[in-house]
Amino acid sequence: TVPVSTVEARFPSIGRLQRIDVTRRNGLGSMGGRVQEVVVRGTNGSVTRTGLQLRSDLGLRSDWFQVLGQPSGGVSGYWLSGPDGGVFTFGDAPFLGSMGGTRLNQPVVGMAARPQGDGYWLVAADGGIFSFGDARFFGSTGAMRLNQPVVGMAATPTGRGYWLVAADGGIFSFGDARFFGSTGAMRLNQPVVGMAATPTGRGYWLVAADGGIFSFGDARFFGSTGAMRLNQPVVGMAARPQADGYWLVARDGGLFTFGNARFHGSLGAVNVGSPVLGTAATRTGGGYWLVVADGRVRAYGDAPDFGDAASVRGARVSGLAPRYQQ
Repeated sequence: TVPVSTVEARFPSIGRLQRIDVTRRNGLGSMGGRVQEVVVRGTNGSVTRTGLQLRSDLGLRSDWFQVLGQPSGGVSGYWLSGPDGGVFTFGDAPFLGSMGGTRLNQPVVGMAARPQGDGYWLVAADGGIFSFGDARFFGSTGAMRLNQPVVGMAATPTGRGYWLVAADGGIFSFGDARFFGSTGAMRLNQPVVGMAATPTGRGYWLVAADGGIFSFGDARFFGSTGAMRLNQPVVGMAARPQADGYWLVARDGGLFTFGNARFHGSLGAVNVGSPVLGTAATRTGGGYWLVVADGRVRAYGDAPDFGDAASVRGARVSGLAPRYQQ
């Protein structure tokens, strides 16, 4: 057993330890065999070592070891959705169906999972809803003429409803999702790009591309980047489950924190090569994922890394939904 403090002392450049990823084994024996490569990740960076090097670094008995005690953030897996309606599963998130191979009127722009049980919804730019598993269909805007395309959705805490948000900030509520207001009749400086709901289901935030925040119901305002000059537009947001803060993420992976939402790292100083398209928070509020359009997922804080779709040839993704531990 190696204490976290020992790892941080041996690799001070990484900052606070987030996780240790075994990235390659020799394939011979239990656990996949001896470790050939490992990445030690922290809040300030990462260090790549061979299994033999880490054995020496930490005083292990051999290079045949297993990493336990990784952060879970109250999450046991996650789903990624693609613009074509395809669904990728990671961790113990089960595959419950997809629209992959089906001709869609508009591309899928996001997804949401039921907070309990196993089910998820996909939402298309026309507001069409596709439901899978125990996620029920409560209605859509697929047959309506919209002023602006739908850009995202959020599920209610009960899993018996959801909101859709359009680029003009128009809100469409279905099931037990209540309407608390919108920016549909307002003149916006920049289009709305996403939303997040409060844990009570009695409010929500909308975020615009300039980082402007609009709060409704019991959603409190903690600040915004609306008056700041940004290098790249904001593309999404995630709220802490405690409703006491939120994160905004920009297209280049830059992250902005407000309220009690802590900064655990970002892609802002990294040449990502593909646009970041959104973020999602862990159930504890102690971490988050950043999702890149080419299928990459980067985990920070107590967000577990279950893998991504970057190795899938031609993969494109449009959203991530966590599967909470049951």
